Amino acid sequence: MTIQNLLKTAPVTALLLVSFIGLFIMQVLTGVDINNPSTEALLKWGANALPFTMGDQPWRLVSSAFLHIGLMHLLFNGFAMYFFGQVAEPMFGSAKFLALFLLAAIGGNLLNNHVTWLGILDGTGQPGLSAGASGGIMGIGAALLIAALFKISVNGMVLNLKSLVFIMGINLVYGFAVPGIDNAGHIGGAITGLVIALGFAVAHRHMAAKQQAIPSIPIYQNRYPTEQTDDIDAPIGSHTDSDMPMDSTIYPYHVRTVSAQANISAKPAVIWRLLPWIVMLVITLGFIWWWQDIHWQIIEILKTIE
Repeated sequence: MTIQNLLKTAPVTALLLVSFIGLFIMQVLTGVDINNPSTEALLKWGANALPFTMGDQPWRLVSSAFLHIGLMHLLFNGFAMYFFGQVAEPMFGSAKFLALFLLAAIGGNLLNNHVTWLGILDGTGQPGLSAGASGGIMGIGAALLIAALFKISVNGMVLNLKSLVFIMGINLVYGFAVPGIDNAGHIGGAITGLVIALGFAVAHRHMAAKQQAIPSIPIYQNRYPTEQTDDIDAPIGSHTDSDMPMDSTIYPYHVRTVSAQANISAKPAVIWRLLPWIVMLVITLGFIWWWQDIHWQIIEILKTIE
């Protein structure tokens, strides 16, 4: 797909790619190492780190999704976003696609912080930092899995479920095989994407089934002429025989077949169209509660130490 086609069919995907690259260029221009940025530099540019993110800087849950740790990290995530985005955005719509990416990224970062916090409480872990769009991308990939499972088409084409499972599986296995990969972020993002996509899929299936169930019914229209025509001047006697076939020029009713959709209340359709947004709203509220829960646990521990 060319850049022009990407801007036309998937503008949010293009915008995200530009933001990834633009932020990386800004880092490099300010002296950040292109392959091995320091911890201080990553924290400065918005990386996710439990003491900060779960303290008074929750914005890092989002900012870290646009930050990448080195050129290879950027290239890998950029290619994945391009690959998934050009399919997912036309399917879900630009606004929902952006919300899906952001919520999946936040979900991945929250799970990362949750696991890190449990490790600290158990004495088996220590605070670290994470960055990258991987959580959001895994959420998009998981959403496409659900779309393939429900056979939701994109421009008439149904996604290949086996290929998507293979790609997602490689990413998860790679994460566990290579040290330093944020597996919690990947899993959290994927779970978030799955839940959101279920809302999309259920709404899509219900609306599609309802559309197929709507019958076509005959509607009768009065065709009596409003002005003087040759038909009115025709001999009356020529139309009095009940056994004579009706002529469409004198038969006062014209039958046309239309869908009954026009006579059906739009309220159910509106509810189903809003279902994905309702699911994302519930997830957002759940994330707020999750952040506050860890946040207050940290505060209570700090008070105990003092």
